[in-house]
Amino acid sequence: MKTTKNSKSKGTILIADHDFGDVNIERAIIEGGGFELVDAQCKSEDEVIKHGQNVDGVLTQYAPISARVIDAMTRCRVIARYGTGVDIVDVDAATRRGIQVTNAPNEWCAEEVADHAVTLWLAAARKICQYDQAVRRGEWRWQTGEPIWRLRGRVFGLLSFGSIARNIAERVRAFDVDIWAHDPFMDQSEIQRQKVRPVSFDELVEGSDYLMIQAPLTPKTRHLFNRETLRRMKKTAILINTARGPIVEDAAIDQALKEGWIAGAALDDIEEEPAKQRDWRAVNPLFRLPNVIITPHAAYYSEESIGTVRKIAAEEAVRVLSGLPARSPVNKIAA
Repeated sequence: MKTTKNSKSKGTILIADHDFGDVNIERAIIEGGGFELVDAQCKSEDEVIKHGQNVDGVLTQYAPISARVIDAMTRCRVIARYGTGVDIVDVDAATRRGIQVTNAPNEWCAEEVADHAVTLWLAAARKICQYDQAVRRGEWRWQTGEPIWRLRGRVFGLLSFGSIARNIAERVRAFDVDIWAHDPFMDQSEIQRQKVRPVSFDELVEGSDYLMIQAPLTPKTRHLFNRETLRRMKKTAILINTARGPIVEDAAIDQALKEGWIAGAALDDIEEEPAKQRDWRAVNPLFRLPNVIITPHAAYYSEESIGTVRKIAAEEAVRVLSGLPARSPVNKIAA
């Protein structure tokens, strides 16, 4: 843990965890605002409590900020998430304690996630990784990728139709696919105005040739793609997840790929979410399958996006602790 001391400090802000290599961006903003910086690498609730019980604000990337943690942080007034999703923060508990929770709007990485999602789709559909691995083994045969189907005219399904999903739809339209979307929180006529067919969840699962998950992780979406759901998909279907790993049950997708319930998958995260573990080991059986592509929750990454999200989180913490309203509040705090 690294602490920067300031005799005239307005308070202390904890960076509970990060994988950026340094906290120079945050330090400039936090110290420039007159606050002390505590830099830790917490992987558990106990570690967050140890470093955060006397701080005024917290920035968190993966570290869990549960009700237990919030109750222990008696001085805390703001929790700023590096990113958009806030499932690692007990927002209700924070609200009860009068703690402002903030996040970063989707725009910070919308272009990157859309690009990554389409790249995963094309790589899986065209068997790019399988071909590459075969060539490196000395196998030079187009038959290595059999079967590969023409993209044009096939059904590209989107689970959710938020801003990132709309960016994905814009990109895949060039391939002349039939775009479907299921989003119970969006007006169906708005989906139609985007030249996308609104469908039920059942229609999406059963009719998609390529199904792209871009939904938030909630209690209702956790393990939404389990054995029951995966069995209902086409045997030729490819599942792509550029949302959160736990939406797809690892054991279920492993069985589905081994037994041919679906043809392939491309996952930007897995259920176990390795970044949240201290001594993670690559023992997941999915890593041994040839018909799945896995990237390390990197869809959001570019040099520009990382710099932006770090700046947003630090500035939000300083704003709230300086008595200004958050620019991207997650909860509403009573005056």
